Formats: sequence, structure tokens, C-alpha cells
Amino acid sequence: MYTFMPTPLHAPHLESRPMSPAPASMRLVVVSLLAMGLAAGQVRAQTPTAPAAAAPAAGPSVTVTKAIVSEIVQSVVVSGSIIARDEVLVQPEVDALSIVAILAEEGDRVSTGQVLARLSRTTLEVQLSQNEANIARAEASIAQANAQIAEAQANLVAATNNFDRTKALRSSGNVSNEVYDQRDAVARAAAAKLNASKQALAIATADLALATAQGRDVAVKLGRTEIKAPQGGIVSRRSAKLGATASMSATEPLFRIIADGAVELEAEVAEVELPGLKLGQPVAVTPAGATQALAGTIRLIAPEVDKASRLGRVRVALTGNPPVAIGSFARGVIETGRNTVVTLPLSAITYARSGATVQSVSDGKVKTKTVKLGLAGDGRAEIVSGITEGETVVARAGTFVRDGDVITPVATN
Repeated sequence: MYTFMPTPLHAPHLESRPMSPAPASMRLVVVSLLAMGLAAGQVRAQTPTAPAAAAPAAGPSVTVTKAIVSEIVQSVVVSGSIIARDEVLVQPEVDALSIVAILAEEGDRVSTGQVLARLSRTTLEVQLSQNEANIARAEASIAQANAQIAEAQANLVAATNNFDRTKALRSSGNVSNEVYDQRDAVARAAAAKLNASKQALAIATADLALATAQGRDVAVKLGRTEIKAPQGGIVSRRSAKLGATASMSATEPLFRIIADGAVELEAEVAEVELPGLKLGQPVAVTPAGATQALAGTIRLIAPEVDKASRLGRVRVALTGNPPVAIGSFARGVIETGRNTVVTLPLSAITYARSGATVQSVSDGKVKTKTVKLGLAGDGRAEIVSGITEGETVVARAGTFVRDGDVITPVATN
């Protein structure tokens, strides 16, 4: 309950004169007005305040990003093993000879014609001595045959002359038929002996040719007792062992040589990436355990794709033939495109049957737009059309919001 205490009014010019009492009717009116004012204040104090108009509800907070112009590098990652571009297999060219010396070791750089190992020569040297004797015998046979031919020719001339005289005497009747037949037989025998001597010469000549050929064969085998490098390079493996018998039919060669020391990466690549690869494209090759990539170029693209794995093969030649272990694992990055264009993160792009789309944000509302993509790399994609530089899009499209939704954009750092 409110208590009203009237405050006296003071005026300087009235303090010297006494106040006359107000009429009773006036005092009653003043008290009534004051009471009504206090009652109205009490009612306003007890009445609750009307609520304010409700603010429109805000949408969910969604991370957004902007389309920017940046350099994009598209690349293909391949992996495989380091191999020799051309591997030279060194096999013995003679059989049943033991290894008596090894002159090259794994890792050695050898030149063309350099001796890598030696085989025993004892057996071949004995064969060479026998062959020399056969040649000498054939030459003696030839000389003997020539002498016999000369003798047979002389006998044939004498026998022919005697027979001719006998024929002349017979026509005059001074020689009997018996003498005529004897001298005819002697002439025929002399001709046959001459022919036999010539045949003996031919046989001796053939024997000499055979012995000479055998001699050349022995000489070749003697030369092959020195195992030589057919081409220069680096010895990658040596299976030759002292005392072992060399065999041309052995499955494992005595030496393996990396021709000219040239190594390369043989890698597998998905068939969908093959159309983007071309001979001569630069490749950054990182062998296992290496901290720095090696430069290389695509040397060969295999024309065949494996039917089971759907993988193709490429060979990458390493620049400068660096000393990389054969058979080691390596990874290659092949650059297939580079451009400075409008790009978006790959996470902002949704792929559907109709094509790629992004969720553009304008005035807090989401609108789905179809875009055309170009290069892709480093987590970003080139936007050829559909979005312009500076447009805001949902950073992770197609997950929480749909076309027409109201959101509260939260910009990425």
C-alpha cells in the first residue's frame, strides 16, 4: 500500500506572509487525483511486459569456400621396380671345361671384350697338338700323291708310245695279236694308275682341309676359354664359381651385365590413365628409401593391358644412369597437365549421372549448379564453366544440405 506524503511548497516571496488555508473542496479534488495516479502506477507495475516480436530462425552453420584462381598440376602416380634397360647374359661357349680364374665381380664396370673369367685350356691344347699332327700327315699324303701322279703319267706315256708302235707294226703283220693285246693292257693299266694317283691326291687334299678346319675349331674353342663381356656395362650378378664346370645348357648365366649401366623404372598404370601419357613426358622417380626424386622420361608405353588387373605398363628411362639397385621398388609421378585457372577443392564437387555439380551459396541460400571440370591435382579441380572466380560454395557438398536450404556460412581459413 502506497503512503502519500505531500511535500510543502516553498517560495521566497511568500515566507514573510502566512498561508491562508485552502478551501475544503479544493483539498478533496487534489487528494482524489493523487490517489488515481498512484492506482494507475500500481496497475502498471503489476502488469507483465508484452513479449517482443520473434526474430527469424537462422540456418545451420556450414563451412564454405570460394572459387579462386590458382595453378593446378595434374599428375599420374605409378609404381614398379627398377630394372636394366637391356640385360646382357654371359654364357660359356664351350662345354665341359672348368673355371680356373674369375676376373670380374658384381658391381664392376666392364668394357666390351674385357675378360671376365678363364676356363681350363689343357684338353683343348692336347686337341690342338693332335690336329697339327693330322695336318702334317695330310700334307705328306698330298706330296706322296703328287709323286705317284708324276710316276703314273710317265708310265702312261711310255705305255701309250709302245702301244702306238705296236698298232703300226700290226698293220704290216710284223706283230702278233698276243703282243698287241699285252701292250694295250699295259697302256690301260698305266692310265688307271694315273687316275688312282689323282684320286689319292684328292683324298689327301680333303684330309688336309678337314684337319685345317678342325684346327680352326680348336683355336676358336681356345679363344673361348676366356669369357669376355659382349657389351660394356655394370656386372649385376656373378654366378661363376672357381672349379665349377661351365655348361652352355645351364639355366643361370655366368654373369649378368647391365648394358651401358642404363636402368629404368618399369611401372604399372591404370588403363584409364594411359590415354594421357605420351613418350618423352617428364617423370619424377623416387626409389625406396631415397629422399630426393630422380629425373626421368617415358621411354616406352606397352601396347597391351593385362586382362585380369586392367593395368598397363610403362618404362621410364632415368637420366644420367644413376646407381640404383636393380629390383628395388620405386614410385613415379608423371605430370600430365599444368594451368593457372579457377579452381575448387575436390570436396566441394559432387558427381552424378548428369555430371559434376557444386552447391553455390548466395545470401545464405544454397543453389546447386552444374559445372564442367578440367585438370585435377593436389586436391583441387579446374572449373571450366559453371562457377566464376570469387563465388562461394559449400566446402563439402552433397552431405548435409540440399538445393534451396538456408544456412549460416562459415568461411574456411
